[in-house]
Formats: sequence, structure tokens, C-alpha cells
Amino acid sequence: MNLKRILIVTAGILFLSLGVQAQRYITKSGKITFYSDGPLEKIEAVNNKVNAALDSQNGMFVFKVLMKSFVFEKALMQEHFNENYVESDKYPVATFKGKVSNINEVDCATPGTYKVDVSGQLSIHGQTHPVQTTGTFTVYEGGVKGNSQFTIKLADYDIEIPSIVAGKIAEEILITVNIDLKPLKK
Repeated sequence: MNLKRILIVTAGILFLSLGVQAQRYITKSGKITFYSDGPLEKIEAVNNKVNAALDSQNGMFVFKVLMKSFVFEKALMQEHFNENYVESDKYPVATFKGKVSNINEVDCATPGTYKVDVSGQLSIHGQTHPVQTTGTFTVYEGGVKGNSQFTIKLADYDIEIPSIVAGKIAEEILITVNIDLKPLKK
């Protein structure tokens, strides 16, 4: 084999290996909402500054949420949330570190909607617990949108409900995740 042919074969192998290399996707503007429907009142907050990353080869999936970035309809609710419930000064960030267990069923090169199974560790208020949920990844030209919902119990994360409103605020919170991940530029 001559040198020219070796270079062409080597270049071809490198080109092909770059094509199958893992693609990483990120966002700094994901959206998480939480909703509580208790006897006293409904509580809802939105955070549009969620950081998330996905490795499409191994399914590793992480989130980082600044607690003070949750916005409530009523300023007083937001103040109580940060000062009394999640103690945002002491515990400023919530994280999720997990994996999409069926990532091999998601083709990030082919547009479409794929059901995903996600499991990992959710850390809020200094407490970490396992979370398992399902969701969807919608692959489109330019990225991957992810959606999921799951419920957590406040008591699991040492978030205490003051006795004055106990029984009037829901003890479980519905969390909805909506992210639009873009390919990480190398």
C-alpha cells in the first residue's frame, strides 16, 4: 500500500469515527415549574434559568437549578419559599444527576419523538433521593427537546410546612420539566 492510499484510508477512518463520537447537548434556559394544589391555595412557580446537559452516547443527564430563580405570582409566596421553606441562602442550588436508561433507543440524528426512561439522584434542601420517571425527547434539526413530570414529597427533602398552614398546603409537589438542548460546540 502506498503512502497516499494509507493517508486516504486513515482520513476516512478518522472522519467516520468523528461521526459516531458522542454528541453532548446543553441549555442554560431550561424551564422547570412546580405546582401544589392544597386546600388553602394553589402554589405555582416557574424557573426559566435551568442548566442541563445530556451525553447522547452514554445517557448521562444533569440539571442545576438556582432556587432563587423560581418566580411566583405573589411576591410574598416567593419570599416565604426562599426564606422559610427551601432556605435558598443556605441551599442555593438543586441538582439532578442521572441517566436516560434507554438512550440507545433515541436517534439524535433522526427527527422524531422518543419515549425515555430517566433515573437518578435529586438533591434539594441538602437532601438527596432517587427519582425515576418517564418523559419524551423530541429530536429536531438543531437540537433535542425534553419533557417530563414527576412528584416529590416535601418531607423527603426536609422541607417543613409551618404548623399554622399544615393541612392547608399540599405535601406533594408536581414538577414539570421542559428543556430545549442544543449541541455543544467544540
